[in-house]
Amino acid sequence: MLPSIYLASLSPRRRELLGQIGVDHEVIRVQVDETPHPGEAPVEYVIRLALEKAGAGLSGLGERSPRPVLGADTAVVADGRILGKPAHRGEALEMISLLSGRSHKVLTGVALTTPGREWSRLSVSRVTFREVTEREANAYWESGEPMDKAGGYAIQGVGALFIRHLEGSFSGVMGLPLFETAQLLREAGIGLLGAQPKS
Repeated sequence: MLPSIYLASLSPRRRELLGQIGVDHEVIRVQVDETPHPGEAPVEYVIRLALEKAGAGLSGLGERSPRPVLGADTAVVADGRILGKPAHRGEALEMISLLSGRSHKVLTGVALTTPGREWSRLSVSRVTFREVTEREANAYWESGEPMDKAGGYAIQGVGALFIRHLEGSFSGVMGLPLFETAQLLREAGIGLLGAQPKS
């Protein structure tokens, strides 16, 4: 049986979220340069990368893909600065220090691509951290959780201890906004929760 879609991401969190809404999928590996373009706004950045990941996945599948490819990208934004995945302890501690005691935005772009069409959506959430001590930040780094997370924290993990308030999408902050993803799937003719696919 063919999957409903292909997922252009190795993220276990995105797989978990798709499974949560019952979307059968197959993971494909893609490589996309995630360096922001000069002067590129964070919103444009996440949408571009989501589309590029989905497009790269579709190109890699070639003629064997009768199904759409889903791509997504998440950026943590503070003071207009995109915070990526920390490369080392110092960078992770700097990020946690920047986020400590204040609010920041989490933007997630999601895109769906077929040979003849592409769709995209944007999720914007506002996350407020409590004050995080240096000792807590160091202990968090030692947990190993920040290493592959945008902004150096995971809302679905130990990082939730730092979050005082969330406005927006929990799944979007995790990396795949389910409301927007469901919109894209329906537009592409993939029915959810008993809904009839578009003809």
